[in-house]
Amino acid sequence: MHAVSRIRAVEHRGLEGDRYYENSGTYSRKPGPDREITLVELEAVEALRRDYRIEIEPGDARRNIVTRGIALNHLVGREFSVGDVVLRGIRLCEPCTHLAQLVRKDVVPGLVHRGGLRAEILRGGVIEPGDPIRDRGPSTARPAGGVPRPEGARIEDH
Repeated sequence: MHAVSRIRAVEHRGLEGDRYYENSGTYSRKPGPDREITLVELEAVEALRRDYRIEIEPGDARRNIVTRGIALNHLVGREFSVGDVVLRGIRLCEPCTHLAQLVRKDVVPGLVHRGGLRAEILRGGVIEPGDPIRDRGPSTARPAGGVPRPEGARIEDH
């Protein structure tokens, strides 16, 4: 994974240039909206370092977007925006054995329930570092739960 200065999110498809957009990802044979975009909290990577003494770079978590200041778990079943792009939180992106094989085996316990969020792209556009993340409320597509999150959370530039 590598940082980019901007990326185009394509509605119901994914991020241009991403391995799942190109159908070359490890799990591309299992298509679905939960492969469109993934997010992880920088705070989770920092907690991994602090609580488990495991040093990884944010990109090593193999998620598309690194955020700060937003509780991603609370966005399951909710629509939210990243800049002008509108997403729907589908489910948690729990760490898997594939991640452990690529990064290191002991990374999984430290990311359980903190491994990020899988989301569907409802309205495409361009995403850039610093774009605000805003909770737009319960998804009209599925029953939702959770509580509104504060506005103004930001994507971290890494």
